[in-house]
Amino acid sequence: MTALRPEREDLYGGERPYKSSGGARSYTGRRPDPPTAPMPRVAADGPTVPSRTAAEDFTAPLPAVDDETMALRVPGAEEFHRRSGAGRAAGASSAPSGTQVTPGGRAARRKAAKRRGGGRHGGGPRETAAAPAQRASERPLTRVEARRQARLRKPSPATVASRAIGEVFITTGVLMLLFVTYQLWWTNVRAHAQAGSETHQLQDDWASGKRSPGVFEPGQGFAILHIPKLDVVAPIAEGVSNKKVLDKGMVGHYGEAPLKTAMPQDRTGNFGLAAHRNTHGEPFRYINRLKAGDEVVVETQDTYFVYKVTSMLPVTPPSNTGVLNPVPPGSGFTEPGRYITLTTCTPEFTSKYRLIVWGKMVQERPRSQGKPDALIE
Repeated sequence: MTALRPEREDLYGGERPYKSSGGARSYTGRRPDPPTAPMPRVAADGPTVPSRTAAEDFTAPLPAVDDETMALRVPGAEEFHRRSGAGRAAGASSAPSGTQVTPGGRAARRKAAKRRGGGRHGGGPRETAAAPAQRASERPLTRVEARRQARLRKPSPATVASRAIGEVFITTGVLMLLFVTYQLWWTNVRAHAQAGSETHQLQDDWASGKRSPGVFEPGQGFAILHIPKLDVVAPIAEGVSNKKVLDKGMVGHYGEAPLKTAMPQDRTGNFGLAAHRNTHGEPFRYINRLKAGDEVVVETQDTYFVYKVTSMLPVTPPSNTGVLNPVPPGSGFTEPGRYITLTTCTPEFTSKYRLIVWGKMVQERPRSQGKPDALIE
């Protein structure tokens, strides 16, 4: 609408600064006086309270600016701080009851927050229940306290004894493990190497025509034992000494009194042999698998002697030396002949009893005629 409106002088206390003429308004050039009547304002808690006049606002003393802030200031900042302080005071009245409000500028609030332990962004107290104890631990200890703590750190006799017993058990276990490893693995490795070296030495001597006497010294090899079914090839040495013969992976011949037995080339008698069943090369490990009719070959410098298994005695005491007789009892033989007897320990990994296997010679073949059928693959 373009209708004129009556000028209102009661609001400005003088002439209206704008006039309307012909639908256009113009500025009269007179600045209105500041109002003298108090302007109503609403406090933070709700009710309407009278406000100071603009003149009072401009004449009121300014609050001191925080001198701690050393940055540049914008002109008129004092008025801004004065006016904003009233708003902060009103906001403080509406803050929750549990919130602590710090009056003053930003620097004062940061300073108060640091005193409370909340850091730059404020926060509640961070000191825990362990803080007094921590502060107490930071101070130097007295001599009595140091001695008391040293006694507390010192292990009791029961603790020392338990540790010593535990170390003994651990050491014993490690030693037992090493011993088992030595017995079950290393003795076989070493015995196989020694037995293989003795076998090659015998074959080289026979190939070179080196003759050996008919009587052999204890520990001296003179023949090679073949058990094709068990894939056994082991040298035969004189005697059944553990140190000189058996522990070296060789098969021992009962050639010493009172257990002296015949040689393969004898016209009659029992050729007795012994070897380890476990550890030290274990050449007789699986002789319990032999059956009647399986072949056993003894190779000497001039001849192959072929035996066939006839019977087995699974368990007998070590004192039963009768199994080596020319006609062993329980073997099934009834008259003198050319026999072979294999003896070893049983059960496995023990030496409580003996396992006996008997055989009878079925062929004597000169080396000049080549290998017997039992050794031909």
